[in-house]
Amino acid sequence: MKLFFLTIGLLALAFAGIAIKIWSKKDGKFAGTCASQSPFLNKDGEACGMCGKLPSEQDCKKDTLTA
Repeated sequence: MKLFFLTIGLLALAFAGIAIKIWSKKDGKFAGTCASQSPFLNKDGEACGMCGKLPSEQDCKKDTLTA
């Protein structure tokens, strides 16, 4: 029973941490969510498949594509 409560407590702490991070970020957005940001995932320097952002660019193109 102690293990169950410990597990629930740790999961609640993790969710609270994520919620605080979302709350503290501007507009609730995570920075660097494009796969092009990670050199481990994008070794060839290709554009992001979701928004077309290149690794050298700072902002995601997702907002400009829909407008």
